[in-house]
Amino acid sequence: MATKVAIIEDDQAISQMYRIKFEGEGYEVETADNGVLGLKLCEEMRPDIILLDLMMPEMTGDKMLAELRKTNWGKDTKVVILTNMGEQEIPPEVKQLGVSAVILKADMTPRQVAELVNIQLSK
Repeated sequence: MATKVAIIEDDQAISQMYRIKFEGEGYEVETADNGVLGLKLCEEMRPDIILLDLMMPEMTGDKMLAELRKTNWGKDTKVVILTNMGEQEIPPEVKQLGVSAVILKADMTPRQVAELVNIQLSK
């Protein structure tokens, strides 16, 4: 059974770039473009790992993560924050909600993100 990756990202170009990369590596990938849809998607899909943007319409990534952590199925799901916010701009409660890693989108290629995801999944 393929490893499931959920990409919750409002920028369609970025979302599709990561979808193509992860599908090319054999992952099952689903995407959503806001936190409301992302939470619903994750509840249905039960991904092994979530790539989560913080700044999105309708429900921000930090609010989605807080809601995810309240559920039995989502309390231990691996989450990688995918953002262009600086480290000091990320709300402290985000890290308290148990994120596996924080990726600055502008600093990493899709290959590097895939490598980081593989490392997180092997833990």
